[in-house]
Amino acid sequence: MTSTGLRPRAARHTHPADLAAAHAVFGCLVREVAAPAGEATVAGDQVRVRLPATGMALRCAVTRLSPVGAHRYHGPVRARPDGGRWAEVHADQLAALVAAELAVRTGRNNSEFVGQVQASREVTAQLLAGQPDTDPTPTGDPAVDAYVASEQSLVLGHPHHPTPKWRSGDPDEWRAYAPELRTAFRLHWLAVPDGLVAGAGPFEELLAALDPPRPPAGHRVLPVHPWQLRLMPPVHARVRRLGAAGRPVRPTASVRTLYSPDADLFVKTSLHVRITNCLRKNARYELTGAVALTGLLADVPLPDGVALLAEPAYRTVDLPGADEAYGTILRTGLRAHLRPGQTPVLAAALAAAPLPVSDPVDWWRRYVAMLAPAVLRAWLRHGVVHESHLQNVVVVRDPDGRPARMLLRDLEGVKLDTSRWTDWPHGLPRQVGYGPKDARQRVVYCLFVNHLAGICGALADARPGIEPALWREVREVVATVAAELDDPPELRALLAGEPLVAKANLLVRWRRDADRAAPFVPVPNPFGGRG
Repeated sequence: MTSTGLRPRAARHTHPADLAAAHAVFGCLVREVAAPAGEATVAGDQVRVRLPATGMALRCAVTRLSPVGAHRYHGPVRARPDGGRWAEVHADQLAALVAAELAVRTGRNNSEFVGQVQASREVTAQLLAGQPDTDPTPTGDPAVDAYVASEQSLVLGHPHHPTPKWRSGDPDEWRAYAPELRTAFRLHWLAVPDGLVAGAGPFEELLAALDPPRPPAGHRVLPVHPWQLRLMPPVHARVRRLGAAGRPVRPTASVRTLYSPDADLFVKTSLHVRITNCLRKNARYELTGAVALTGLLADVPLPDGVALLAEPAYRTVDLPGADEAYGTILRTGLRAHLRPGQTPVLAAALAAAPLPVSDPVDWWRRYVAMLAPAVLRAWLRHGVVHESHLQNVVVVRDPDGRPARMLLRDLEGVKLDTSRWTDWPHGLPRQVGYGPKDARQRVVYCLFVNHLAGICGALADARPGIEPALWREVREVVATVAAELDDPPELRALLAGEPLVAKANLLVRWRRDADRAAPFVPVPNPFGGRG
């Protein structure tokens, strides 16, 4: 096996970080490349993949086969060259095999890919080793502490991304700001001359809850992520640093969006760090678009039990470059949406592990009946595309753990379907628009493949064999919405069995494209074509 570079390293194979990294790369390969090409097969409790361009074969055991290809993998990945024997491969070796295959198939190389997989694996190992068993800075409010814990629990990250924990920057810098390490810190503040301030909405009024420092005369304060100031020092002599101040904030799963439990306010900062696919900065159109969308969406109804966390204000430095470096959006908090005994939790945290509930079908019926109609009606009736993936929805649970309310968030992902908005809203940037194809892909992927398939899989991990019944419930909800909306062709096609789509995170990373240019691949439709 030495001629192929496959040298088993048992200690690495059994490390949870290596297994997670290998499963992520293998799962992306199956879903985005091998399955669409007919090169993935299921044999007993294993998924096998042919790599025809390089003459290799791969296999990995599964504990659960998903009807949308979101399988739960188990144990090491094994590789075999033509005519050779199977050997276990660690994540770095697997990444090299996948890179060699993609280079031939796509005709392009990516010198970063293997290193990014390695780095993601190492970050995961550091997070697993360093995550505290208990929250070092609890608030004393059980509901808020449970919410913060859910945001900071995602040590393994996106299960269908080849480098879910890769982030640019020096590890010695990012550890202090890593949500997975249950960190808390204070914002840093800039004093910006009045003439260099750009913004909209009640920024000053909302900001007061953070207990900001008092600015010098003729200046206004601007909160900035402390990591950003290390990366992007102020570029104008009249912009002054005021240091760390205000109420503590907790980094959420997105890293750059911070939550203040005391103020019950989210602060979405710019952060010139590449995390998964993107540099996490707030472009100027995203700043203005957030406030404009907040106003527009106030007139778009959501059903009872579903609400939107608004983003009513932004502020930045009105200089080229500095506007994106220091652009800050304020997002409204959670407490107004909670009733006594209710607990908010990030949906991604529910999907990250087996989800035991006493009556999974009833629990699921409540869940789907709140989320799916809200997203589908917003799109098909009002032309509003919500990216309702697992990190963009907060689930409010009642004292018995059942879904009681859904909170949609992150207006960066909200777009208008241009085919349904022929009269474009005044003041809304044109970038806040999708053509009909992009709108359909984002809704179908985010709602069904990323979100509902993730929660469905977690329920099935706790109750094996239940997935078909859960997807039948989804079909019933989609059919009901279709009837209410006079049988729109988009839902008619889904109910007839048209494939769903999945965002191809492996391929967009390989191509080094912007996230907006990510391709989508077909995945099986688990609820269509019956009845």
